[in-house]
Amino acid sequence: MSSTLNPALDLEIVRVLRAPRALVWKAWSDPDHLKQWWCPKPWTTEVRAFDFRTGGAFHTFMRGPDGGESDNPGVFLEVTPMSRIVTTSSLGAGWRPQESWLPMTAFITMEDEGGSTRYTARVLHRDEASRKRHEEMGFYEGWGTCMSQLEAYAAAL
Repeated sequence: MSSTLNPALDLEIVRVLRAPRALVWKAWSDPDHLKQWWCPKPWTTEVRAFDFRTGGAFHTFMRGPDGGESDNPGVFLEVTPMSRIVTTSSLGAGWRPQESWLPMTAFITMEDEGGSTRYTARVLHRDEASRKRHEEMGFYEGWGTCMSQLEAYAAAL
């Protein structure tokens, strides 16, 4: 994980998913699987870029049933097989700086816990206002829903 959690700048969810880590990783590491659980249903996800390696492009586009959209281009900063994924919306493929409607860096870690997976999502923001905005947008509810969808999807793989 990154440095010590800073509550003024960071948001974090930790949950034990009732699915083996290998299946959680599989659900994360394949764009055909990712789009099945990535955003809270009934929203849908289009995976526009998925070069699953350090420095590779990562771009999801989400659509809501009411016509809402969320365009999220970014890059994988780190991919450590079976244990850690780091992404950012502040950079694009080839480490090119880019504007983002919500600049953030997300650290995802997966650890074995019995036959389950301890899944941690920590999201770093550049300032308190960005963290607060993300929280008010429904960070805990939205990311929590996605974790539940990931758990169910991975367990069924």
